[in-house]
Amino acid sequence: MADELTVTRNDDARRYEIHVGDELGGFLEFRAIDDDRTALPHTEVDPAFKGRGLGSALASEALSDLARRGGSVIPSCPFVAHYLREHDVPGLVIEWPNDDAAADSAGPGEPS
Repeated sequence: MADELTVTRNDDARRYEIHVGDELGGFLEFRAIDDDRTALPHTEVDPAFKGRGLGSALASEALSDLARRGGSVIPSCPFVAHYLREHDVPGLVIEWPNDDAAADSAGPGEPS
C-alpha cells in the first residue's frame, strides 16, 4: 500500500506542507500581500520524493484551499505558474506577475 499523502496549511511557517505518511515531502510558501492578495513565491519537494507527483498534489490542494478562502493569488513561483497554466482551479482569482518570463520557462517537472 502506498504512503498516504496529506496536505496541511502551516500558518506559523507561512506555507502549505505535503506529508508522505509521517514524513515532510515538500512545501509551498505563501505571503499575504494584504487582506485580499496572497503571493506564492516558492515550492520545494524533498529529492527523496521526486517523480511521485508531490508538487502537483501540493499545488492542487493549496490552490483549492486559497480559492475557498477568497481573494487572489500571485503565482511568482515558476512551478505554480506552470501548474495554473495547465489546470483550472474553480473559484481561484489569479493576478499574474508582471514578469512572465520565469513562469513561461517553467517546465512540467517537479519543483526544486
